[in-house]
Amino acid sequence: MLAFYDADRRPACAACTGNEAVYACTACGREDSPWGRLCGHCALKEKTTALLSGPDGGIHPRLRPVYDALIGGPRPQTTLHWFTRSTGPATLGAMARGELDISHATFEAMPASRTNSYLRDLLTALGVLPPFHAELERVSPWLEELLGTLPAGQSEVLARFARWQVLSRLRRQEQHGTLTHGAISAARATIVVTARFMNWLTEHGTDLADIEQGDLDRFAEEHRARALALRPFLAWCARTGLGGDLSAATRPTTQPAVTLSDEDRWSHVQLLLHDDTIRLYARVAGLFVLLYAQPLARVCRMRADQITVDAVGVTTATFDTFPVELPGPLDRLVRTHLTRRGQASYVSRPDTWLFPGGIPGKHLATENVRAQLVERGIQPMAARNAAMFQLAASMPTPILAEVLGLAPNTATRWAALASRDWSAYTAQRDTHLRR
Repeated sequence: MLAFYDADRRPACAACTGNEAVYACTACGREDSPWGRLCGHCALKEKTTALLSGPDGGIHPRLRPVYDALIGGPRPQTTLHWFTRSTGPATLGAMARGELDISHATFEAMPASRTNSYLRDLLTALGVLPPFHAELERVSPWLEELLGTLPAGQSEVLARFARWQVLSRLRRQEQHGTLTHGAISAARATIVVTARFMNWLTEHGTDLADIEQGDLDRFAEEHRARALALRPFLAWCARTGLGGDLSAATRPTTQPAVTLSDEDRWSHVQLLLHDDTIRLYARVAGLFVLLYAQPLARVCRMRADQITVDAVGVTTATFDTFPVELPGPLDRLVRTHLTRRGQASYVSRPDTWLFPGGIPGKHLATENVRAQLVERGIQPMAARNAAMFQLAASMPTPILAEVLGLAPNTATRWAALASRDWSAYTAQRDTHLRR
């Protein structure tokens, strides 16, 4: 902030107002963003250089990306406050001096804390450390602990299933950027139910290779809530020759439930379009759910390049493969959001996420947006189902599937619910595209 005003009462520098430059930075001469005798930018550069310099006096080569990210931030005072109030900078300094190894192992040996987790995410997002997914990485030690409680025969089979099937699938999802907390929780549940099922077989004197459909049915009768989670394990056993072709209980197919009226849906739309007291990113995300039937988790994972603005200001969003032109005033909200996308951390600039989160390199947590929508009476699942119902009634199923990124079967179910049965055309077109 400049200390003087010109004749029109606008902030101005000392030279422009004929005053002595008593607040000017002694290093660069700028008068805004003061921090003691220096401006915030010069003070930050000085402190960051001292922090990240190695024994040879230069910036540690591996920490150069950290240096560039810290001094390149738009709010130097925020970073300077972080230097004085957090223990994270001290850890970086120890790494620069060679007192701590720059590795994931270093963080694994540290006490679990938000500061250490943030710093680890920062180094990972900047490429200083290789990629990792914190919640996914915790599955392996948990699995080893579980295996240690099982007899040798059960432990060996469960380890093969968990590592080759369950963990392998989670890692593929991580590579594709689609891994969610729900997927990891479901994977853990599958492993636990499988362990309990093998215990049940042992208690009943049955080997896995000798199990018959009747045995599985008895287990399902005794443990109805667990039988459904056994399907991945049974399918894996059949593929690998460890068991026969058995089928567990399946969840009955039901039509999607639509509990939000179209009138209420449009009332929610109007609220998000015009209520400036709601955070902008929550308004945009909620409108994508209400108008385009996008799952909230997918919306939060959207990347900035999925939004395009052409030379004449036409704004489009690509939810799957085809761009959709956004109507006003939604297009204006989205363009405004692109210029100020929340409280992104250092490594989020330039940011790849449309909704950047506070954790370095990560998108905004789904629960963050969900909580704000629920606070205003908007239930994301009900909102999405209501939007899907209306869209399915107004366009052919194949178009619905391609524009919104739906599987053909899902689109057909919604079309049937909306009494617009395009299933034959969808099935034929899907077969043609697979050739």
